[in-house]
Amino acid sequence: MEDMERLEGLFNSIYSGKKVLITGHTGFKGSWLALWLKLMGADVYGYSLESLTNINHISLLYLEMEEEIADIRNLEKFNSFIERTKPDIVFHLAAQALVRESYLNPIETYSTNVMGTLNVFEACRKADSVRAIVNVTSDKCYENKEWIWGYRENDSMGGYDPYSSSKGMSELLTASYRNSFFNTSEYGKKHNILLGSGRAGNVIGGGDWAKDRLIPDIVKSAAKNQPVTIRNPLATRPWQHVLEPLSGYLMLGWKLLEGKKDFASGWNFGPDLHSNLSVGEITQLAKKEWADIATKENSDISEHHEANLLMLDCSKANKILKWNSVWNIDKTIQKTINWYKDFYLEKRVNTHNDINNFVVDARKKGLEWTK
Repeated sequence: MEDMERLEGLFNSIYSGKKVLITGHTGFKGSWLALWLKLMGADVYGYSLESLTNINHISLLYLEMEEEIADIRNLEKFNSFIERTKPDIVFHLAAQALVRESYLNPIETYSTNVMGTLNVFEACRKADSVRAIVNVTSDKCYENKEWIWGYRENDSMGGYDPYSSSKGMSELLTASYRNSFFNTSEYGKKHNILLGSGRAGNVIGGGDWAKDRLIPDIVKSAAKNQPVTIRNPLATRPWQHVLEPLSGYLMLGWKLLEGKKDFASGWNFGPDLHSNLSVGEITQLAKKEWADIATKENSDISEHHEANLLMLDCSKANKILKWNSVWNIDKTIQKTINWYKDFYLEKRVNTHNDINNFVVDARKKGLEWTK
C-alpha cells in the first residue's frame, strides 16, 4: 500500500485535518469516499440510514468515525449533528438511488432526494463551520432525449421516471440555493459557503450489492453458480469505476474549500466515449475476468420505462477543473470483477489496494490532484 503521507498530499493536502461530513456514508459511493478521505488524514463523520443490503461495504472497511444512523428527512436530528460535529465541508450523497425502486415508492424517492437535499442546505446555511457543499446528483438529472451526443451542464433538467426527475429537482434546488442564499457575488460578505454539484454516470466497483444493478446481479449469481438474467442488454450507459467520480467530487470540494467562486456550479464526471458500452458488452467483458459468470436471455419484460442511451459531455470538467478519468473500461471491469471474485473466493477486501492503485495510475498520468 502507498504510504499514508503520500496520500495526505493529494488534492493539495486540502483534506488533511479537515472535518468532512458525508451523508449516505453507508452507501456504495459514500463508503469508498469515507475510506479515501480517512487515508488522506481527514476527520470523517457520517450521517445515513443503515445499509439496505445483507453484506455492506462500510462494515467491511472497519473505519473509525463518528456516525449517526438517521434519516436525512429528519431536519432536527441533522441540525443537531451538524452543530455537534462542525464540519468544514459536506458531501451530500444520501439518496434513494434506484430507478426501479422509485416506481415502487415514488413518495419516499421524492421526499428523500428533494426534501432531504433541502434539509442539508438549510442545516448548512445556519452552521458557522461549513465552507463548502458538494451535492452529488446523477447523470439522469437531464431531460433525456436519447441524443447520440453527451449532455452538457447547461442542458435542461428533467427525468422520465421518479428517480431521474427527483435528481433533476435536486439540481434545480441547488441552483436556487446558490442564487438565493449562497450567491457567489455575496461570498465573504453575507455568507461563507460555496455550493457545487456533481453528476456522474453508471458507477461500478467492488462493494455494491444493491438490487437491480448489473454488476451486483452478475457477481451474486456467479457466487452461487447460477446464470443471471440480463435486463435491457442493448441499453448504453457511461460506465466508470467509482473512484473516477469520487476524484471529481474531491477536486470540486478542494476548489470550493479554497474559496474559488468560479467552481460553484454543476459538473459532469463521466468516462471517455470508449466506455459508453451496452449492458450486453459489459457482461461479455465481465465473463473474461470470472469464468463462473453465466447469463441467460432476458425474460423480464418490464412495464417501467428505462432510458436506452445516455452520455455525458465532460469538457467543462476536463478543461476548467482539469479533471480526467484514470482507468479505461477494460481496467474498470478488471478491477471491479476481481474485487468481487477475491471477496467471494478468498474472503479478501481489495478496497485499500484499489484506491492506492488508482492513485499510482493517476500519478503516472500527471493528473492535477496528484501533484
